[in-house]
Amino acid sequence: MHNGGFIRVFLIASAISLLMDWYVYSGLRTLTADWPSSLWRNIVLWGYLLISVGVTVLFISGFGAFSTAKGMRPFHEWMLSLFLTFLVTKVVFILILFLGDLARFFTGIFNLLSNNAKANGKSVFPGRRKFISEIAVLVAAVPFTSFFYAMFKGKYDYKVHRTTLYFDDLPDAFDGFTITQLSDIHSGSFDNAEAMQRGIDLAKAQKSDLFVFTGDLVNNAASEIEPYIDRFGQIKAPFGQFSILGNHDYGDYIQWDTPQDKVANLEKLKQHHKELGYRLLLDENITLEKGGQKISLIGIQNWGRGFIQLGDLEKAMQGVPEDAFKILLSHDPTHWEEQVRFHPTTIHLTLSGHTHGAQFGVETAGFRWSPVQYRYLDWAGLINQKNRYLYVNRGFGFLAFSGRLGIWPEITVIELKKKTHTA
Repeated sequence: MHNGGFIRVFLIASAISLLMDWYVYSGLRTLTADWPSSLWRNIVLWGYLLISVGVTVLFISGFGAFSTAKGMRPFHEWMLSLFLTFLVTKVVFILILFLGDLARFFTGIFNLLSNNAKANGKSVFPGRRKFISEIAVLVAAVPFTSFFYAMFKGKYDYKVHRTTLYFDDLPDAFDGFTITQLSDIHSGSFDNAEAMQRGIDLAKAQKSDLFVFTGDLVNNAASEIEPYIDRFGQIKAPFGQFSILGNHDYGDYIQWDTPQDKVANLEKLKQHHKELGYRLLLDENITLEKGGQKISLIGIQNWGRGFIQLGDLEKAMQGVPEDAFKILLSHDPTHWEEQVRFHPTTIHLTLSGHTHGAQFGVETAGFRWSPVQYRYLDWAGLINQKNRYLYVNRGFGFLAFSGRLGIWPEITVIELKKKTHTA
């Protein structure tokens, strides 16, 4: 969707939000009607309107600027995040209030049909009860506080996910070989460099044999990573640091002054990979050697269902022996679904990212849910089909919504083990 399409959607959402404010206001009036202090009653009522409507106005103005800006900046993401926080909170409040009003409506209809109307002039429709508004406030406080946690704490609450994989044909010398993976840094969204540094330090602390980055270094422009090159350049591994491009790295989501500017931006981004110490793999492969034995590391440009499809797997695998142990870096997990898992040549492990796990969801023992699952079959963690593995990293950074809730930023550590067979 181009900027014009975004703006139309946001303006419609803003209009709906303002209509919702009226209904929430009516519920708050019920809540505060019997308060003895008119001062506190006015503070709550007018305070709510000023804050909620103010957030909507800032949201509209922020995205008015976004339509002419070079992509979404942290300011735009904060305005979007605050707007979403209030919007979801209002939706929850309204649902509770509406259920109570619906009960009032049917009670009134029953009174009419059963001739229970009072002769003293009272309405057959009962008034809204205060406890319904109280319940609405209590329930709506859950998403409100959760979203603020996501914005101020959750987006930098880095988690290490460790996975051990066993293979029959792993070369003996690579038994115990470790890989640290980051994905979806989205450097244009960072608003707290010191908090972000904790994630880098955590990645460094893993001391893995190999480091890989699986795409989306920036949101749009190559300049976004420049303040953080020295920081991410701290990540080193004995067998090297390797990277690929993601869909956002090509600069497709903003308007460039000229086609040449877009091309120059991509070339500049490629140079930044070098400055980071990353070997950028563009439909190519390299050989990792240990103890006289070898494995192949393959990296392709972005290929995603519904996204840019530049990656050429056949080109990337040229020169790779048929019986080689193969690790593929491919940003979008739909590439594995569409091409890799059914490829005539076995690719043992594919490392991807892209989905962010929607930055929102629930992951507990025995249960996992995120809205992104309605778009992606494989959206987080490990997938195995006939010993062809896909690992989808949940992302290091964040985009659009300046927060994470339930799906925390991830540092992946994978250990390769030689499968042993006992009689």
